[in-house]
Amino acid sequence: MSERNDPDLSTLRRHEERLLGGPGVMTVAEFAAAAEVPEHVVRTYWRALGFADVPAAEHWFTDADVTALRSLVDVVTEGGMSLTTAQDLVRALGHSMDRLVLWQVEALVQDASTRFELDDVSARLVVLDRLVELSPLLREQLDYAWRRQLAALLGRIDKDVSQLGNETPDPGQLPLERAVGFIDIVSYTTRAADLDPAALATLVQDFETAARDVVAQTGGRVVKTIGDAVLFVADDLFTGVQVATDLVTTMEARDLPVRGSVVWGRVLSRSGDIFGPVVNLASRLTDIAGPGTVLMDDVSAALLEGGPGARDFTLEPVDWQSVPGLGEVHPVRVARTV
Repeated sequence: MSERNDPDLSTLRRHEERLLGGPGVMTVAEFAAAAEVPEHVVRTYWRALGFADVPAAEHWFTDADVTALRSLVDVVTEGGMSLTTAQDLVRALGHSMDRLVLWQVEALVQDASTRFELDDVSARLVVLDRLVELSPLLREQLDYAWRRQLAALLGRIDKDVSQLGNETPDPGQLPLERAVGFIDIVSYTTRAADLDPAALATLVQDFETAARDVVAQTGGRVVKTIGDAVLFVADDLFTGVQVATDLVTTMEARDLPVRGSVVWGRVLSRSGDIFGPVVNLASRLTDIAGPGTVLMDDVSAALLEGGPGARDFTLEPVDWQSVPGLGEVHPVRVARTV
C-alpha cells in the first residue's frame, strides 16, 4: 500500500502538520546549522527531552524544533540562566510531557473502549484519529493548568518565606518543613495476581483517582504514585494527618484496604520529588503498619497532640520497632476521634 492510500500513515501526517508544522525535513547537521549551534548541543538537547539519538542521515527535524532550541540558547547566551539549569528544565519538561501524553492517551483509549465496546487495538485507532481534533483542547488545558499550578506554588513560596521572618536559614538544614505521608494497598501483589488486565487497570485507576481526589480536597499534594502506593505532602501536620486518615476511610469504602503513615520534618525538593530522612521514615512506617492503620513517629505525634485540632484524633503508642537503616523507631497509631 502506498503512503497516499495508507489511512494510518495519513492520520500520522495530519498530526505532524498540526503539532510540528509538517514531517521532518532536516538532519541533525542541518538542524544544528539552522539553530546556529554545534551538533553536540542538538544531541544533548534531544536526549534531555527523552528521545533516542537520531541517525545522522535521517530527516527528522522541523522548523518547530529549531525555534524551540534557539529560544533556549538565546536565554542562556544572554545570561538569563546557566547551561546546567537549561538542561535541567528541558529534562523536566521531557519527562513530564512523556508521562502526561501517555496518561492522556491511555485515558482516551479506555474511554473509547468502554463507550464504543471496542478491543484495545480498535480503541487506539479511534483515538489516533480523534487526537487531531482534540489536540487544541489538550494544549489549552495544559497551559491553563500550568498557570494555575505556578500561581499556587508562588503562594506556597511566599508563605514559607513569611514564616521565616528575619531568621537566617541554617545552611545545614533541609529547606522545607512538610508533613510527608505514604499510603499503599494491603496485599496488592496477591490481589493483582488474580486479576485479568482489564480488572487490574480498573483497580489501579480507581485507587489513583480516589487517592488524588482525597489528597487534593483535603489540602495536600500528591508528589508521585508508585504502582500501589501514593506519596503526598501537606504544609502542616494537621492537614497531613487529615489526608492520611481520610484516605484510609475512603479506600475502605471502595473495598481497597490500605495502610499509611505521616511524619513531620524537613525535606529537599528536587526534580518533582522530595528527599530526606523523614521520607525514608514515612516509607518504613507504612511497611510496618497494619491494614486500615496510619502510623506516626513519636516526635510527630507529640507535635500533633500539642497543636490545634488535636482533639480530632486519638493517638495510641505501639511497640517499638527496630528498622534497618533507621534504628529504634517508636510508632504511634493515629485515628479520627469517633
